Amino acid sequence: MRHIFQRTIPQLTCLTFLLLALVPAQALAACNSRPAPNVDWSRCQKVRLILRGANLSGANLERVDLSSSDLMDANLEGANLANSGLTLARFQQANLNAATLTKAFGNRVNFTAASLVGANLSKAELPRANFTRADLTNADMSKADLGRVVLIEAQLQGANLSKALIARAKFTSAKLNGADLTGAYTLLAQFAGADLSGTIGLTQEQLDDACGDNNTVLPAGLKKPTSWPCPAEE
Repeated sequence: MRHIFQRTIPQLTCLTFLLLALVPAQALAACNSRPAPNVDWSRCQKVRLILRGANLSGANLERVDLSSSDLMDANLEGANLANSGLTLARFQQANLNAATLTKAFGNRVNFTAASLVGANLSKAELPRANFTRADLTNADMSKADLGRVVLIEAQLQGANLSKALIARAKFTSAKLNGADLTGAYTLLAQFAGADLSGTIGLTQEQLDDACGDNNTVLPAGLKKPTSWPCPAEE
């Protein structure tokens, strides 16, 4: 029995080293995989890549650094971008329907005219992102940091913005029917030309902190603050 044990130990040791040696190679192979549906790039560095028009539907992009990458017109439907780094990434006209962007973070991300129907952006940190003409119907943006984001003419019907930070965000002419603004932080949020009549949870106090104009439509029972329209920011 002792001889068998002495022979087994070196064999197990060699096997252990072999398995450990294979792990980095497997991880590298995953990061080097070509863009394709359901690709697994989790925790990979994908900075400054040209992925315009790529099909990444269902891809696992959790904790991926996509900073400054070009994903215009890309298909990311159902993709997982949770905790991903998106600073200066470009998603213009991309399909992000039902995508997960929970706790994604980055400054000045461009989502112009992108489709994010049913996407989950809960607790995302995307200050100064551009969502002009984006479709965020039924998107979950609860507790997200959306300070100074641009949502001009965005579709926000049924979106969940509860407890979101939307200070100085621009909602000019945005569609907000059924949007939940319960507890949202609205300091100097710009609602000029926006129809707020069908929103949920909006309070007079939130309106008093925000900005609007004569074309802003309010829910029943609320009134336009005397401070409107706000002075132009320098």
